Amino acid sequence: MGLTLHEKGQQPTLAILTVKDSKRVFRGNLDNFLDLIQTGERLGMDVYVVTTKDFTLSGQEMYGYRYNMEAKKWSRELVPSPQVIYNRIPYRKMEMKPEVQQTIQACNRSSSVQLFNPSFFNKWTLFEWLSTAKESKTFIPDTQQLKSAHDLTQLMHKHAVLYLKPVRGKAGKGIMRIEQITSKNNPNQFRLSRQDNKQMAYSYHSSIDDVWSEWNKHRGSHDYIAQQGIALTRYKERAYDLRALVQKNAKGIWSVSGIGARLAGKASITTHVPRGGSIDDPRKLLTHAFGGATAKNILSRVRIAAVKLAKQIEKSSGNQLGEMSMDIGVDTDGHIWFFEANSKPMKFDEPKIRQKSLERVIRYSLYLINHRRRR
Repeated sequence: MGLTLHEKGQQPTLAILTVKDSKRVFRGNLDNFLDLIQTGERLGMDVYVVTTKDFTLSGQEMYGYRYNMEAKKWSRELVPSPQVIYNRIPYRKMEMKPEVQQTIQACNRSSSVQLFNPSFFNKWTLFEWLSTAKESKTFIPDTQQLKSAHDLTQLMHKHAVLYLKPVRGKAGKGIMRIEQITSKNNPNQFRLSRQDNKQMAYSYHSSIDDVWSEWNKHRGSHDYIAQQGIALTRYKERAYDLRALVQKNAKGIWSVSGIGARLAGKASITTHVPRGGSIDDPRKLLTHAFGGATAKNILSRVRIAAVKLAKQIEKSSGNQLGEMSMDIGVDTDGHIWFFEANSKPMKFDEPKIRQKSLERVIRYSLYLINHRRRR
């Protein structure tokens, strides 16, 4: 048998997997891809982009994209078959296409490549996994699938505020909030808040059935979950939550790469930046609410919680995962709550977290090559 390219002393290889695009070379965050390619170069790994259209498991080469620094553009050329595949297909719709699923399943079965993070998470499935596992259930707000007005009524009996979230949502899109408002003239009124880009829209209803029909008008074809509203700590009257980046390190062990904070916009119901939220420093915000010593303690508890949650998600999913970002809330009593996890984290704007996140993707990929799974 002849030597493979890698055994001939070639560099270890990592392919960033995405899909073709009619308007530009391929889909995804191209700056992010370029940063990874440069980080790979520095750490001794050959990184390039491959689309599902060009991807093949037969042969020692395939077509992929490299970035030409002088010409400042991407060029399609023959690249060696990758040893590790980093899934960065940007949207669920694209990932669910049969031809894309075929590529992902083939990689999952193959012994010649290792793929990590094979798919997006589904919010409801995540809550099902986490609320039943003893390691993670203390962090999980009361959550259920929204199937009928009866589900809403039951939850509203238990909680004064509920959040309604699309099961396959992204960046806070489609999130709504219901709260019970009691006043002298109107002892039983419900307010539904929706966010339209950075604007808030409110409607008032005298019964849960009315709320249900109003929600139905705006939900589109999306499946939703309803979740207990948490009294989050605030800074200058604005709620915030923490965004933790959890990645596997050079030893293949889950570890927190960094924690940022996202402060809600003035009247916003979510902390997402595209919905008017802003980035802030978690220690500053927590110190403002709890004092320095307690803030430090909360942050260290958040790190421990994030690692527990990541391990549990990986175990329940049955897939090989390498990273995820998590939205974590801290309530006014200092209790930690899990809100969501994303298997394709967006770029973190905090420079230190950003740098570490790139290095960890490369180092974890090198770890996978050195500890190849036997099938």
